[in-house]
Amino acid sequence: MPSIDLNPIRAAALDPRAPRPGAERRAGPAQGAPAGPAVELSGAADPGTPPIDHERVSEIRKALEQGRYPVIPLRVADALIASGLLLRIEQ
Repeated sequence: MPSIDLNPIRAAALDPRAPRPGAERRAGPAQGAPAGPAVELSGAADPGTPPIDHERVSEIRKALEQGRYPVIPLRVADALIASGLLLRIEQ
């Protein structure tokens, strides 16, 4: 399969951390405007790092490279559809 090369402009557009054009103009309140209340973020909203079994990831990666890991397109498609449906369910 040929590799997909995103040009730098497109890759930057996909990165939510990349600065946007005109962002420096909107960075702060307008001069002379009253300042709003100070906001502090609590650590309660931080989910932390996700649990990742790095050893298992390494096993799967090696198996894929060696052609030993069975990739079944129908199961992959079903999982993608299911994950999309789960994201749309209001909790």
